[in-house]
Amino acid sequence: MSTECTQKSFGFHQHYQRKVEANFDGGTITSNGGALLLRAVEGHTRMLARLAECFDDRRDPDLIEHQVGEMTSQRVVGLALGYEDLNDHDDLCRDPLLAMVAGKKDVEGKTRRREKDRGKALAGKSTLNRLELSGEKVQQGERYKKITFDSEKADRLLVDLYMEAQEEVPEDVILDLDATDDPVHGEQEGRFFQGYYGHYCYLPLYIFAGRHALCARLRPSNIDASAGALEEVQRIVGQLRERWPEVHITLRADSGFCREPIMAWAEATPAVDYVFGLTKYEPLKRQLADAMTEARRQHEETGKPARVFAELKYRTQRSWSRTRRVVGKAEYLEKGENPRFVVTSFSKRQWEKRALYEELYCGRGEMENRIKEQQLELFADRTSTGKMQSNQLRLYFSTFAYQLLEALRRLGLEGTRMARAQCGTIRLRLLKIGALIRISTRRILIALTSSCPDQDLFQRAWSVLRC
Repeated sequence: MSTECTQKSFGFHQHYQRKVEANFDGGTITSNGGALLLRAVEGHTRMLARLAECFDDRRDPDLIEHQVGEMTSQRVVGLALGYEDLNDHDDLCRDPLLAMVAGKKDVEGKTRRREKDRGKALAGKSTLNRLELSGEKVQQGERYKKITFDSEKADRLLVDLYMEAQEEVPEDVILDLDATDDPVHGEQEGRFFQGYYGHYCYLPLYIFAGRHALCARLRPSNIDASAGALEEVQRIVGQLRERWPEVHITLRADSGFCREPIMAWAEATPAVDYVFGLTKYEPLKRQLADAMTEARRQHEETGKPARVFAELKYRTQRSWSRTRRVVGKAEYLEKGENPRFVVTSFSKRQWEKRALYEELYCGRGEMENRIKEQQLELFADRTSTGKMQSNQLRLYFSTFAYQLLEALRRLGLEGTRMARAQCGTIRLRLLKIGALIRISTRRILIALTSSCPDQDLFQRAWSVLRC
């Protein structure tokens, strides 16, 4: 039989002659003082306000206590602050600083209708859960889920945010495409066993331009890695060209996206090129034999890894419609041969073979770091609802939480020692700051801890973002 914990005070080992006791009666204190910077970022970008416009609220206005914009801000900012669980919000709903960042006027929850809710300015887990279960339309007779979500608007918003972040029109935009596994541990809709990863998972598609997420599409895992990629690329390129009609687009991805439809489309579309990894087919390795022999000779002479690059031509027997340029990397390491190949629409004049591989293609590794940030630090892998549509909405929330922190990094931390810091580091150093909150009729005073070691960074970000 379980017992209810009524412990009020917690005693610890003495510190010399002094007793050490702790309790949870400190009053209005927050551990999220740095969320003020996220509020300032929102003032510059209106990212969360525009995300709220992707929802359509069919609820009775007379019965609403939490607006859609307040709930979406609460959820996205909560993720940015490290709170991945909806359960967390049953306690976070009492945090007046989070309420202020979410846009609540009554940050203390004093005017809530029910007496038991007073003191809780924000929505609890059940209300947020209904938001996450929003569909594309309200079912007839539906009693609770009366908010709909337009994913097309959210997709356009991600691309708009990228374009607005550019100080001038770029000459070239590199779109990085990648698929990764999102392990699941239940009976979620659309989950399948994926042999390559060795577990049940989703296979989300990500498209980034530098540090900006342009697409985060949840997909079942019983598909090819490139499934749906062409349609997403066409959508993004079309939107970019609406504002930047002359911009050159480069598609970059590993061999999972080296497919005839996407290569043929790029070749037929003006000012679009590609560089994709290519599987190590035996005919290609035979063409690379002379270069590999030279790489081995150099390795034996120097005892160091050696690389020799070769220009090749290749066409598959059935799947490719034409012969294409291939760059082969003949690399010889201490453990032996390590051949690699990329296929490209760029000519030799545009990109010399070594630079094409080492500078252009290998640059895609940075995108993998961005995906790790989203999955490990912004909880993009928290796809545990039963329906794929609601899991996709969770992925959107994670993506916008990432974009919020990226905007802080870009706008507030440029030129500082944290200009390239991971999202988790930014959260730890700048957002998780203890603060005492004092609320009066005329002002809200947030007294941040005097022992914060990054006060200079906070001041720098504040000075930029307040403009």
